[in-house]
Amino acid sequence: MPNLALLVASSDEHFREMVRDTILNVPNAKIVGEYQEVAANLYIRVLQDLERNPGAGLMVDLSGDPEGSIKAIEKVKQASPDLFVIASNFHADADTVISCMRAGANEFLLQPLKRTEFRDAMARLERAPRNAVATESKLGKVYTFIGTKGGVGTTTLAVNFAAVLAQRKLSTVAIDLDWIGNDVAMQLGASPQYTLMEVAENLHKMDQALFEGFVTRDPLGFFLVGPPDALEQPGNFSEHTLREFATFVVEKYDAIVIDGGRAISNELVSAAAHVSAAVFLVVDQEFPSIRNAQRYITYLMRMGFNQDQIRVVVNRYSKKIVANMATLEQLQQTLNQQVFYGIPPSPAVIASINKARPFVANREQAGELDRIFRAFVDKATGGKKTAAAAAGKKVARTA
Repeated sequence: MPNLALLVASSDEHFREMVRDTILNVPNAKIVGEYQEVAANLYIRVLQDLERNPGAGLMVDLSGDPEGSIKAIEKVKQASPDLFVIASNFHADADTVISCMRAGANEFLLQPLKRTEFRDAMARLERAPRNAVATESKLGKVYTFIGTKGGVGTTTLAVNFAAVLAQRKLSTVAIDLDWIGNDVAMQLGASPQYTLMEVAENLHKMDQALFEGFVTRDPLGFFLVGPPDALEQPGNFSEHTLREFATFVVEKYDAIVIDGGRAISNELVSAAAHVSAAVFLVVDQEFPSIRNAQRYITYLMRMGFNQDQIRVVVNRYSKKIVANMATLEQLQQTLNQQVFYGIPPSPAVIASINKARPFVANREQAGELDRIFRAFVDKATGGKKTAAAAAGKKVARTA
């Protein structure tokens, strides 16, 4: 019997715990995502998680705000018509049940949940037609770069990744979550007036015009926002804030590129990984980096990622091996994972950092590195198909 995956939306921790306990009695069933708010933007988070779990169902607790929750169900079903939705409340009056069904719910369960009724609903979820692959959504894609140690080139790859996407006319936002390094602005020669702190303070009233007034625009066309230049704690820019911010930017922009630095267990970086279409784990061929990569992969898989979502990128890859360096075969064997891509060393990288511009901005100077890096972006995003799809999404978003 295939695994049954369930997403749970409720502002009530007691309800979420009740579902966790009840699902233990359903063989091969598991919760793959929880949402602590049933808000209008619920569909964005659901679509992001459906990309990782295309056959999942959704359970929505109406008790906190029945009217708002029913509207949230309606928006979710509009975004993903095939999604199997289970609504639940303490009361099953006719008006509420009918409103749920009209909104698109497939099931209605009375609270407190009864094990037999829950098991029957999960059985119907299993029998319902389910997508074997994720449906292409109209939301922008989030790509997060995480380094396994300092100096592996995480920021350089993230900056040039965003630059290539902008050159391809995709609306792109680069977000720096490395509160200590804060190197994205440095590599772009930017001196941002506003930071993620201002984003957090104004997120409740944020629209696209306000956002683009806050952030810095690179000459290549993509937007940049990061931490303050002074060494400060994230303060009110919390994990919850990042998730809310992510739901905003994926509705407005085609691509969001995040430099997560190396602090993978940091709550902001963990949250970024959770909303990402792909996580690029940046390593080099030195053994300390490979050892950390083992630990990072284990951590990400504990968080619910599978190996397809964790993409190992070897920066400064060389076939010529010297002391204290691993071959590609040794690296893959140690990590028990295929390398997604290798980026060769090039003097153009240091030259571009010294000039505070992405190396892809000067294709002639970058030479072979430019061609290889663009091939990496093609593989990571789907290449020209991405730009064509983004054009369609822009039409859909403005329609």
